[in-house]
Amino acid sequence: MALFRITATRTLESNQVFPVLSLIARNLTDASTDLKGILAKKIPKEQERVKEFRKNYGAQKVGEVTVDMMYGGMRGIKGLVCETSVLDPEEGIRFRGYSIPECQKLLPKAKGGQEPLPEGLFWLLITGDIPTEAQVAAISKEWANRAGLPSHVVTMLNNFPSNLHPMSQFSAAITALNSESKFAKAYSDGVKKGLYWEYIYEDSMDLIAKLPVIAATIYRNTYQDGKGVGAIDPSKDWSANFTQMLGFDSHEFTELMRLYLTIHSDHEGGNVSAHTVHLVGSALSDPYLSFAAGMNGLAGPLHGLANQEVLVFLTKMQKELGDNVTDEKLKEYVWKTLKGGQVVPGYGHAVLRKTDPRYTCQREFALKHLPNDPLFKLVSQTYKIVPPILLETGKVKNPWPNVDAHSGVLLQYYGLKEMNYYTVLFGVSRALGTLASLVWDRALGLPIERPKSMSTDGLMKQLKAA
Repeated sequence: MALFRITATRTLESNQVFPVLSLIARNLTDASTDLKGILAKKIPKEQERVKEFRKNYGAQKVGEVTVDMMYGGMRGIKGLVCETSVLDPEEGIRFRGYSIPECQKLLPKAKGGQEPLPEGLFWLLITGDIPTEAQVAAISKEWANRAGLPSHVVTMLNNFPSNLHPMSQFSAAITALNSESKFAKAYSDGVKKGLYWEYIYEDSMDLIAKLPVIAATIYRNTYQDGKGVGAIDPSKDWSANFTQMLGFDSHEFTELMRLYLTIHSDHEGGNVSAHTVHLVGSALSDPYLSFAAGMNGLAGPLHGLANQEVLVFLTKMQKELGDNVTDEKLKEYVWKTLKGGQVVPGYGHAVLRKTDPRYTCQREFALKHLPNDPLFKLVSQTYKIVPPILLETGKVKNPWPNVDAHSGVLLQYYGLKEMNYYTVLFGVSRALGTLASLVWDRALGLPIERPKSMSTDGLMKQLKAA
């Protein structure tokens, strides 16, 4: 009725009417809490956009590959499409174009909370749109309703030996959930290729919902009393249910978990865990198998274990130097470390050339909630001392701290002290980005990934001929 009142008092030209109606229609669509329905409307438009782009520019070169790139872990090779996030060397990560500070400001928060809800980031990653509070609440409720584990996975988790690494338990349980895959069943039944994304979406939503239950069960069994994690509360958000199942009832820790699960969710498509999920998924393995493969990559010491290595370094330094160490003593310790052929963990990044915004937002959290914690003070002092020393060596392109330089200290402060478990938390978060990407991989019909490899002899022969 409001539209008719407006048009009755003012005559619109024909070229004005359609933009107004389009805006109204878009706002009505945006207000829907049906995430899958919104995707169903977006996907055909994006498919057509990509199709037209490839038609016009498919033969254009986007870069060159050098021999050093091939031997150097493919660093710098432009060879992947990732819609969910882009890593800028100067600005850091942008989720669908939004920086971390912008996400902290724009994404909905829990009632009485100050940190963004991971559900809101997932909505943003998978749609490209900032969600409303109602849309985020709908995701929280949907994940709560999908969170139950099949009995064989519960039995499996409860029978793992306590000395089996938490990441091994995590990966194995996710693989075992493959029995529930709707995509695998649909593919076996001959589903049309154009509908793949719908079943990948369903599996991804189920998996994200179940990950906190799996992770909390592993924590309880490995480090606590082994009792069950209790029931999911559908009135609570994803992070609040997770922290409750872990056995923590601190509002501040829940806020930290919301922040942690948001900022660790995605970091472009080329990192080991994200690329692995994409690669395995390109073979049309279901989301459970694809994500489990990514978690096996995340478990590596050069990827997801980095925050643990930072904490080991800090605690060792604290033990040797004490709580109130002078800047000079700290400088001596850092130089001794570097001259001994070791690195300062948590500093440097393959892409970033400034302080990681994920480090910065965790620092701001610490300044607000634990400014006098001795370990945080040491982190702050290290932040002041280490970058100039690394620059002085002349060997470091990026002397600034990354996300791993801070996260372990925060978890320690709130009582989650079991370092071997930290990568599991990272894995729960990383599901948001990798699975959102996997839905779009199938929506866009991306083929199986199969780059061409060459032998050293072949490379030498080709270059000599050139």
